[in-house]
Amino acid sequence: MQAPLKTILFQKTECGVDFLLNVLGGKQQQRRWTNNNTYNTDFFEISFFKKAKGRLLLDQRQVDIGDNTVIFISPFQKRQWPVALEDPDFTTLIFQEDFLNDFFADKLFTYRLLYFYQLDYPLNMTIPADEMDRACHILQEIKTELTATKPDSVHIIRSLLYYLLQKLNRQYAHQHHLPIEKTENNYAYQFRKLLEVHIHEKQRISEYAALMGISRISLNKAVQAQFNVTATQLMKHRLLAEVQNYLLHERLTVAEIADKLHFSEPHHLMRFFKSQTGLTTSEFMASYQNTVV
Repeated sequence: MQAPLKTILFQKTECGVDFLLNVLGGKQQQRRWTNNNTYNTDFFEISFFKKAKGRLLLDQRQVDIGDNTVIFISPFQKRQWPVALEDPDFTTLIFQEDFLNDFFADKLFTYRLLYFYQLDYPLNMTIPADEMDRACHILQEIKTELTATKPDSVHIIRSLLYYLLQKLNRQYAHQHHLPIEKTENNYAYQFRKLLEVHIHEKQRISEYAALMGISRISLNKAVQAQFNVTATQLMKHRLLAEVQNYLLHERLTVAEIADKLHFSEPHHLMRFFKSQTGLTTSEFMASYQNTVV
């Protein structure tokens, strides 16, 4: 019988200051992996592996981990470590979304970072060894400011964190040939955020356009300019990911998933799934099991 999904919550007491932000060493985290169960968290994670060999199952994707690998995990992504890493050396930055958006006075900040809530490109990247050393040095500086807080620590943490996150964003964009943020495309990032909030009950572009107070044409233009896909394609991809997560990690039936996602009939969900993947739900489950064995 499958173990219930465990959600790990951000522990403010581990940090010791009034920040929903922390830097954790590898040994502080490995206890999560020992039972081989699937779990998620309510915070963002960026893990910097200076040395490692192994893999991570993240939602329905397998992520390979090697030396100088950076992994990006968004809140509530399901994960499992099926194989223990071989003597890993890594550090993880964790933070909660609302804290970071408030910290930088930008309610869409986390949605502007290309590596979070990413459905089309890898959730990891390899960086040069010297870049990894620099990133880990910055993390150590942040940790020092968190544990030995001074009156100006908030300003130092803000500058170090902003530099690190934006530097990673630039590297990620370069590796995957993605455009760096276009400031006029706030609608695209707002749409991306609304999808995370409303995907269970809203599956029409007109509904999102109405929430934003713009036309469907304006919304689609902004999404295409920033993400190079239509708003409908982005929404369907996000909906598909939700269906796949329910199948793989919640073990819900098609009828139960259809009810949760407000499909009028189970066969409408099955038709949507087949059109997006070319597979039935049963074929997808069998294919996934064969992949991860």
